[in-house]
Amino acid sequence: KEIVECEKCSRLREHCTQVAITKRRAYRDQEYWGRPVPSFGDPKARLLIVGLAPGAHGANRTGRMFTGDSSGDFLYRVLHNTGFASQPTSKFKEDGLRLNDAYITASAHCAPPDNKPSPEELNTCREFLTRELALMPRAKVVVVLGRIAFENYLRAAGLKLGGYEFGHGVEHKLDNGRTLICSYHPSQQNTSTGRLTEPMLEAIFTRARQIIARP
Repeated sequence: KEIVECEKCSRLREHCTQVAITKRRAYRDQEYWGRPVPSFGDPKARLLIVGLAPGAHGANRTGRMFTGDSSGDFLYRVLHNTGFASQPTSKFKEDGLRLNDAYITASAHCAPPDNKPSPEELNTCREFLTRELALMPRAKVVVVLGRIAFENYLRAAGLKLGGYEFGHGVEHKLDNGRTLICSYHPSQQNTSTGRLTEPMLEAIFTRARQIIARP
């Protein structure tokens, strides 16, 4: 509720509102969400997924993280294949999708222009992630999608950036008992060029499930 009602970043709020008014031609008959997008999933999950920000015509339209665009299509297929999602697609908020033992949040909860939140906007939004981490003591694995999510998680967890390397498939065992797994972001730029393939991302979540299954 606090996330949805947040108005702290005027640039982001203006952008989301304007996108919701002008819309994309393909969605002109739909009502856009246009507000900060709340996190989604099981609050008792052992897997936490941290993304970048809602897509302007994806989650900013549907109101649910990673729903309604190609990045979400890519991610939810993989989550379904690895048992973390009840279905392989997510088109709109009430389509029946459930996350199993997983929870998705973001570094910024508003869609930023050009998919680039400013450092100040990330700093402002980080308080939500910090509070979520405290509210999820059962989380054993954190998967960060992209370098920005990686750095934002480390800051939210009170860890120094210099002590950790980012790279696809790189793992870090943290002092707080959690395992941090790095992944490239499933952006269209990464998936269309082959920098990130479905088998590559599936390997990330297969590994997460292996760690979660440990006693």
